[in-house]
Amino acid sequence: MFDQILLALNNFIQDDLGFASDQKKILESKHKLTLADSLDKGHWTTNLCLVASNLAKQNPKELASRLVPILMQLNGVKEIEIAGPGFINIFLTQEAFLKQTNDINVLPTISKKDEQKIQIEFVSANPTGPLHVGHGRGAAYGDAIGRILSSLGHKISREYYVNDAGRQIDILACSIFLRKFSCFDDSSFPNSAYKGEYVKEIAESICSNSVVDAEGKNLLQSDLPKEDEHQIDELIDRIKTVYTQDWALIREHGLNHVIKSIKDDLTEFKVEFDQWFYESSLGDLSDNQSEISQSLKKVKQKHAYEKDGAIWLESTKFGDDKDRVIIRDDGRGTYLSADLAYHKNKLDRGFNKIINVWGSDHHGYIKRIEATIEAMGYNKDQMQVQLVQFANLLEDGTKIKMSTRSGNFYTLKKLIDDIGPDASRFFYLSKQADQHLDFDIGIARSNSKDNLYYYIQYAHARICSIEKKYLAQQKSLPDDFNKANNFKSCDELMQLALNYKFIVKSAGDNLQPHLIVYYLRDLAQSFHHFYNDVNILNAPKADQENMMRALAIVKSVIASSLELLGIEPLEKM
Repeated sequence: MFDQILLALNNFIQDDLGFASDQKKILESKHKLTLADSLDKGHWTTNLCLVASNLAKQNPKELASRLVPILMQLNGVKEIEIAGPGFINIFLTQEAFLKQTNDINVLPTISKKDEQKIQIEFVSANPTGPLHVGHGRGAAYGDAIGRILSSLGHKISREYYVNDAGRQIDILACSIFLRKFSCFDDSSFPNSAYKGEYVKEIAESICSNSVVDAEGKNLLQSDLPKEDEHQIDELIDRIKTVYTQDWALIREHGLNHVIKSIKDDLTEFKVEFDQWFYESSLGDLSDNQSEISQSLKKVKQKHAYEKDGAIWLESTKFGDDKDRVIIRDDGRGTYLSADLAYHKNKLDRGFNKIINVWGSDHHGYIKRIEATIEAMGYNKDQMQVQLVQFANLLEDGTKIKMSTRSGNFYTLKKLIDDIGPDASRFFYLSKQADQHLDFDIGIARSNSKDNLYYYIQYAHARICSIEKKYLAQQKSLPDDFNKANNFKSCDELMQLALNYKFIVKSAGDNLQPHLIVYYLRDLAQSFHHFYNDVNILNAPKADQENMMRALAIVKSVIASSLELLGIEPLEKM
């Protein structure tokens, strides 16, 4: 019915209102046909006459009186009501209403010409330790929007950017080296080194015949700067200089070990990437033919200048609040220079859109990257940044403090082992990604209405149980409604189920998977109320058949919605 009503509305715009073509396009893009939020207001409602009244300079109720006879001609329309200042509420016959449920799970995929090649880069945590629960929210979000956009017909590529060329990896390697050769005890271990148990585990897994004797330890420990960051940099330089071979071995081994643990955790979290892109593959500035050198060369031709020995990008030309250094005075590139080359690489791969999922602490970085994109001659609108607030993990109402450097953090793997990947993903997605989230694992473990994940899964499992009991009495489940029976107890439930495809479309258009969670909450609540009010298995046979058909549809919608979030629907609890 949606397509028939929408066609009638657009024909009304084309044939009856007498607008110019540009006005018709404006009106077609602005008016809405939506499911009514209550069956008292009909099955469908449209604001067309309200929107058109501004362009037509006519009273919306007068326009509505012209539109009503057109809609009444549609097969399946029972009654039309003009409501409020000019809304039109459309009531369907019971047969037409139920017929809509036949393709309830068929999503409105886009046409071939509107199909987009979209890259989503997410997680991209520095490979300096295991993923912690803060990274889980971005992982769940990026994967969910990829699933939703793919279901709507777009071609999606998921990418993890591995920062394997920066200082943080040197700090990791230094930390492993110091643990491997017991260069410091726990009380004197450098504050800026990584201190987690995983560092000791990596150190113990490395096979080496080298020994750092007392003289070597004294060389490393003596005359160190007092400032923490200078101290770790000095230690890195000393190890690189004196223990060159061990340094290279430990750096590579440590990096590979951490990346493997990240991949393993993400796989368990049901997140798979199409591409793992290594920063080191961009090369370095010593190679004039490297991607990073070529990218900076392109920018330097028109939009950079030298000052105090450094090269500065004129990013203020493109909306940034100040110009940014891209090459330091010692000839080393900055973080921005690598990101500049990486985004050039992305756009050169032919994506219509690149979506970067970043932590909210990167908000100030957006303008800088937009500036580099425009400075290279690309359109900044091809990039869309989605900010994700890191989740606070609570247990018994107490916030769990986390620090990667100190090693005091709750890993994503521990969370998965505790409550499972599906419950973890659900709670991460239960709120708009850029809003604060308190994740209480105590609630996540509970089997109560307070646990929304349990409440929704219980609706699906409860329907599965009802179907099994029904099949013990009958040969098969009904595959259609008995339209001769004017049974309407399930109508509110079906009206809500019909909203599935519109919710998914909205979630994809706005990159907001939490809309599906909110929808599932409402659908589960409606079902549980229905179940508590009606004795399904003792109802009259004709009514029972229609109820079982309705429940099968609700079960299917719950399952499809959960699967779009990367969550398996449960058949029993």
